[in-house]
Amino acid sequence: MARKMRKTTAERSRSEGLGSPQMTRLFFLDDQDLRLLLFGGKGGVGKTTCAAAAALRYADSRPDASILLVSTDPAHSLADSLAGDDIPSNLRVIELDAGEYLNRFRQDHADKLRKIAQRGTFFDDDDIDSALNLSLPGMDELMAFLQIMRWMDEDGYDRIIVDTAPTGHTLRLLTMPDLVRTWLGALDTLLAKYRYMKTLLSGFYKRDELDIFIEDMASSAKRMKSLLGDQARCRFVPVMISEALSVMETGDLAAQLKRAGVAVTDIVVNRLYPAGHCVLCGDIRARQLEQLREAMRGHSRLASYIFWGIPVYGAEIRGRKMLMTFWDGATRLSPETVAIPSSPAEPDDAEGGIRVGLSAAPCADNPAPLPGAGMRLLLFAGKGGVGKTTLASATAARMAKERHRRNILIVSADPAHSLSDCFDMKIGRTPAVICEGLSALEIDAQAEFDSLKKQYAKELKHLFSFSKNLEIQFDEESIERLLDLSPPGLDEVMALTRLMEQLGNDRHDLIILDTAPTGHLIRLIELPQIIEDWLKFIFSLFLKYRHVLKLPSSIKRLIDISKNLKALRAMLANPARSALYIAAIPTEMALAETQDLYEACNRMTISAPVIFLNMLTFGGNCPLCQALVERESLVRNKFDQIFDRTHRTAVYRHKEPRGLQSLTVLGMELYQQPENPLLTINKGKI
Repeated sequence: MARKMRKTTAERSRSEGLGSPQMTRLFFLDDQDLRLLLFGGKGGVGKTTCAAAAALRYADSRPDASILLVSTDPAHSLADSLAGDDIPSNLRVIELDAGEYLNRFRQDHADKLRKIAQRGTFFDDDDIDSALNLSLPGMDELMAFLQIMRWMDEDGYDRIIVDTAPTGHTLRLLTMPDLVRTWLGALDTLLAKYRYMKTLLSGFYKRDELDIFIEDMASSAKRMKSLLGDQARCRFVPVMISEALSVMETGDLAAQLKRAGVAVTDIVVNRLYPAGHCVLCGDIRARQLEQLREAMRGHSRLASYIFWGIPVYGAEIRGRKMLMTFWDGATRLSPETVAIPSSPAEPDDAEGGIRVGLSAAPCADNPAPLPGAGMRLLLFAGKGGVGKTTLASATAARMAKERHRRNILIVSADPAHSLSDCFDMKIGRTPAVICEGLSALEIDAQAEFDSLKKQYAKELKHLFSFSKNLEIQFDEESIERLLDLSPPGLDEVMALTRLMEQLGNDRHDLIILDTAPTGHLIRLIELPQIIEDWLKFIFSLFLKYRHVLKLPSSIKRLIDISKNLKALRAMLANPARSALYIAAIPTEMALAETQDLYEACNRMTISAPVIFLNMLTFGGNCPLCQALVERESLVRNKFDQIFDRTHRTAVYRHKEPRGLQSLTVLGMELYQQPENPLLTINKGKI
């Protein structure tokens, strides 16, 4: 009966439909029965702000309730969002450190894992210790999943609010129950041999602590999957901005969440511009409403959801006081409220009137030098939602236009690909020709890894097919499961090494890489050593037991990956051959994340000669524009002070470029004209 009553809140929110703009109750905040509330979406759309504001609101309205606010994004922003302010006593804030929880997991369960390996393989103690010292699969997402379940089960929080990582990695978290089952399946396979031999010798098998360990973790995975699909207790709220790329990615996210059985009823549309007499604001607002109308149309993948609009605020939403007012501006959106676009105002003839529109604003100040003629690899990186895909695409279009650049390849390694949306054409796993001299590729890292696993399993099956000995057949499955216990990011590193293959075949003069958001990129550029250690373990294992195991071709493929990794590391350390261009926006949180990325580049001796400070507001006398310009100027000054030795290009907010022609125009504005069109010089160095 209680379960049925809990469902009525969500059902009532759905039945009200989209035609009730007066109804402004945010059910995902006010529903007292929700245990788990997750905010997610494309990077940079305000997920952290939404999560922090929701947690403060709930803690303030329910002083008797125990609230947890947690970030699963490797590039945490919660502390920056709260700005060091005091928080309610009933609210706990955690920026989840995956490494800390991994070490704790190892300490708590190392003996069990060692016993499982001893029972299920012919490895000696040294081999087992080497394996246990390697990373576990999907480390950050796995640890987040296990810890959230522990908080749900043991600590009794009334509500847990999660600030998730950007879209692609969030989906990994939400499909974590399936990944955990795969991992537990590998452990269970190791025990299967022991159970069989024990039953064969003694006639029966009695469950022990190892079986219970696996069963308990499997039970947690099952409960988590059940919770994620329970609309009465769990809700995932996508956050987006009303721009084409964000709308498309939100549609993809909503579709994948639906396939995964995750409960979604509402979508937050952040930073909506108001109606008024400012040409700049009016132009942006008209385009925002156009995107919203498209998103709400009956054929849209998002049409069935409830939309909530949040206005753009002149001041940056940081600190407890600002966050507490964030949801006050929320408005229920409907097809009626967005049906008639607000036309840009005519210029005001009065003194001080607004005379500047988007078309009249400059595109960029202080254009960057074109990459040098010897440059082979160019990475674009930054916080999600700062426009790095657009900047990377505009750079590729510009470089292809230069006469000496005839073979450019732009590649996306972001799990939430946007190249197809940016170029307004279908781009997939094989290079697609954009124009003469320019191709594009979206690498599917998981598909690359799955292909390796299938090849590996097929070859092992052949190697062991000569024997009908059950013990050897158990060993076959144990060896096969080694790839299931590979370190996190092996799939992504495999995808990156494909870049080296592309460079090695001399088909491309320059590869431009649109990377994953900052936190995952930092992990990725620091991964090669972890992957190399794991590969050494695998190679030594097959060499040590070569009298039992013949080296399969798939392992030779891993050897090629190892070679490509070394070549990639060498190239990244050569500023004449590779560079990382940082994309940022003028906010305090983006500044902090840029510092983290810059420091990671210094640690890894990667050249980062250029920062594009994107999405700046071009001034006017509109109060909102003035407030935005004033706020952005303060942050821009900090960028100038902190990165005084790095070339900084300021890029103003313009109509979102889509398609080759508009990207080429943007690319011409972003970079200096070469003094000699046959030769460009790389002037930027740290």
